[in-house]
Amino acid sequence: MQAIREQRLIDPQPIYTMWLREMKRFFRIKARVVGSLLMPFLFLAFMGLPLSLMPTREIPGIPEGMGFFDFFAPGIVGMSLLFSATMSGASVIWDKEFGFLKEVLVAPVSRFSVILGRSLGGMTTSIIQALIIVGIAAAMGVRIAGVLGFLLAVVFMILTSATFTGFGLILGTKLGNSEAFMAIINLVVFPIFFLSGAIFPVAAMPSWLGYVMYLDPLTYGVDGLRGALVGAAQLPLWLDFVVLLVLSIIMTVLGAYFFSKMEAD
Repeated sequence: MQAIREQRLIDPQPIYTMWLREMKRFFRIKARVVGSLLMPFLFLAFMGLPLSLMPTREIPGIPEGMGFFDFFAPGIVGMSLLFSATMSGASVIWDKEFGFLKEVLVAPVSRFSVILGRSLGGMTTSIIQALIIVGIAAAMGVRIAGVLGFLLAVVFMILTSATFTGFGLILGTKLGNSEAFMAIINLVVFPIFFLSGAIFPVAAMPSWLGYVMYLDPLTYGVDGLRGALVGAAQLPLWLDFVVLLVLSIIMTVLGAYFFSKMEAD
């Protein structure tokens, strides 16, 4: 029976077990839950609301008649997805340092199933946080573009989360310890956020910077979320979807590959 399970690339039991473990870990650490929601809320309250007083008719990329806060809120949802999904890579390092990873790697299950379960757990927690931020933004006055727009936004959340969960797992497997991960992650994540058009439209930036921003994966996630939630996409939504789909597959495959080569010691 064990020999059969070893040959199964996708095994539902370890996938579910690892997913459930990530969920329990997230909700048991209350400070992590509060901290992951506090920063997006502060951005909305102390940056979004004051900037909403600024006239938007002269800012390229913001549709006429749309307030800045409506434009700004989907970018903060994207920020929440970026930070929480990328931090899922830290769990790999923590498990390695506490010895749990060694037990998992010697188990008679495929490493792909293990990493898939971890990835799904990281994606689920990041999407839950993003949905809470959407609810907070709606309570603060953001006008969501209907049920279909919300459902489409969930699709973009899934793809964005998958992309950066894979990215976080790549960093987690390549960096040897939690100190190195935490030192590097801020140097990587903040430029991705600020170059994504989450705060100001890409069209309002200098042309040379706009080209750089289109190399940023989060640009397509934020644009897709903005188009779905408030109808202010600057790119065709099908293009955002295709780019994110390709990137999510690439990052997931690379994350699984590097995890399969990872040593527990």
